Amino acid sequence: MLKKNDSIEHGEPAPLNDIKIVEHVWIEMSDGVRLSAKMWLPVNTDEKPVPAILEIIPYRKRDSYAMRDHRNHAWLAARGYACIRPDMRGHGDSEGIMLDEYSPREQQDTVEVIEWLADQKWCSGNVGMMGLSWGGIASMQAAIQQPPALKAIIPVGASVDRYYDDGGYLVGGYAGQGLGWGGVMFGYCIRPPDPAVVGNDWRAMWMERLENTPMFAEKWLNHQLRDETWKQGSVCENFDKIKVPVLGVSGWNDCWPNTMIRLLENIDAPCRAVSGAWAHVFPNLGGPGPMVGFLQLAKEWFDHWLKGIDNGVMDAPAFLAYLQDSHNPDPTPNERPGRWVGEADWPSKDVSIRNFGLCTGVLLDGDTGHGTASVCSPVTLGLKTGEYMPISGVAELPQDQSGDDERSVCYDGEPLTMPMDILGTTKVHLRLSSDCTCGLIAARICDVAPDGASTLISYGVLNLKQREGREVLAEVTPGESVDVVVRLNDTGWSLKPGHKLRLALSSQLWPMAWPVEERATISLDLAHCHLELPVRRALAGGEIETPFGPPVAAEPLDHDVIKPGTGSRRIQQDIETGQIVYDVQSDSGVVRFNMADLDYGSKNSQRYTIADGDPLSARIKYKADFSFVRDDWCVRTESELVVTCDASNFFLKGRIAAYEGKTRVFERDWDVEIPRTVF
Repeated sequence: MLKKNDSIEHGEPAPLNDIKIVEHVWIEMSDGVRLSAKMWLPVNTDEKPVPAILEIIPYRKRDSYAMRDHRNHAWLAARGYACIRPDMRGHGDSEGIMLDEYSPREQQDTVEVIEWLADQKWCSGNVGMMGLSWGGIASMQAAIQQPPALKAIIPVGASVDRYYDDGGYLVGGYAGQGLGWGGVMFGYCIRPPDPAVVGNDWRAMWMERLENTPMFAEKWLNHQLRDETWKQGSVCENFDKIKVPVLGVSGWNDCWPNTMIRLLENIDAPCRAVSGAWAHVFPNLGGPGPMVGFLQLAKEWFDHWLKGIDNGVMDAPAFLAYLQDSHNPDPTPNERPGRWVGEADWPSKDVSIRNFGLCTGVLLDGDTGHGTASVCSPVTLGLKTGEYMPISGVAELPQDQSGDDERSVCYDGEPLTMPMDILGTTKVHLRLSSDCTCGLIAARICDVAPDGASTLISYGVLNLKQREGREVLAEVTPGESVDVVVRLNDTGWSLKPGHKLRLALSSQLWPMAWPVEERATISLDLAHCHLELPVRRALAGGEIETPFGPPVAAEPLDHDVIKPGTGSRRIQQDIETGQIVYDVQSDSGVVRFNMADLDYGSKNSQRYTIADGDPLSARIKYKADFSFVRDDWCVRTESELVVTCDASNFFLKGRIAAYEGKTRVFERDWDVEIPRTVF
């Protein structure tokens, strides 16, 4: 139990309530499978029931995510909420098997957990949900199901479209990093339950996972169009069914920055949105900065909708957006300069579309372009774009784009004489043709400083076979002109005077997008091409100096670092073969969780290989290893996915292995060939 006089947080006075932590409780589902949950409860809930806050994810409450979970949930519990963190079925100490992301059974489990919470004597009957990434998606999926006890949600860094911007097809091209997510997922699923929680059944549960967990990337790559596989579980298919209040939170450097505007434009229930500079993190726990008081914001939201406190939470602007100022390219999650603006409504009357025509090397402000251009990029272009899903790791954010710009077809505006603010969705309209039966076009907008440094603002990718929609396979006829629109990720940005706006077009963006089967040359008819930019009116106002309190959290769990984490990111070239190797190593070290009496270790690697001039040489290799040690219990898992291709097929080789001590107790291999229908 944590007492009132214990130091539980940074930046605020002692907590309002003593809390108790329940390390494990079973919640039985309607099919008999039991989910294991951890709870943080105010100690007086027997006399005074409180609302519950649910976060349900597959990422292991006892070790992998124990530190992060505690810092948020202990803080909220000390302020009068029962916080519950179940592991999804097939993960952590929960029973069952996970056969895919966001399955109907998984969504039903979440609803049943909500119903279970509402029936507990310590719960007031009102339930809220919050969560980052998968947890945020789960909260919106639960809202669509409309369980009566669910009163409000806070999705953070969450996607609303499983196909376009989730773990599969990623903003318009099948990504090497998306394939890697498939490799990572089956590595997550095969980790063992803890015998200290589930008892002697742990090994049977572990073997069941090892024997039955699928290789997720195989299923995803067998559905290359946005069919029912992807529509199932996509929140955007059912916006109209969300009736509970929604507070959306995300960051422009996150993988899913588009969700905030989509929520504002499609949710009829009370809805607010916040977009900061953050990556794929809770904004009180990670960067890029400025970090903010997310937990105070969450408490205000839940106080109003779960406790009925009239605190004016809906008086704030509908959209709080951080406009990042021009700054030097920085791949680390440092503080980003900028300012907060509030938009009372969205779409905003202060944001309008500004069109720029294209002619040789120049953006024409408000004018029509002219001439022609050809785009045929090196297949290695794109290595400085950064991680698709940055989580404050080693150099995950975009680097200086000037090298890739030199190998792209670029159009620059004039140096600005006054600031230009961008807020919303950028699109590039192109009339083009390909000299092949395939083609890909990538668009980046960059902030070019007077010294030539080029900072990535946003990007988008379109496979020409999907120019008529993600559900449609549109054949590409060589030499035939077609009109296409490339949608870039939403952003908030402010260019300084003296800086230039750049549009860079390329036919590759490796490894963000897997190369199409031929190195196509894309021809542009510039008279029918333009950049569509959402420009916020100069001096529009709405600036809010400090819209949030300082970042706070509970003190970390009692732990010791047995082995510090390390990481590296290297790009190497073999001059003789022209092969480029992009190698990412991340070793999280080993942490001892003293309350669980457990040493937990994890490490993973990504290797992207491609030979200059040969799109069929693309190769990725993902590996993930996890270890668990307590006394004489010493187990370890390994997973690996290698993906290669030829002009007609993808080739997937997967492997999982499990060890007790030094003895390998399980091994399984996949060797799969999948036709290339779109990508």
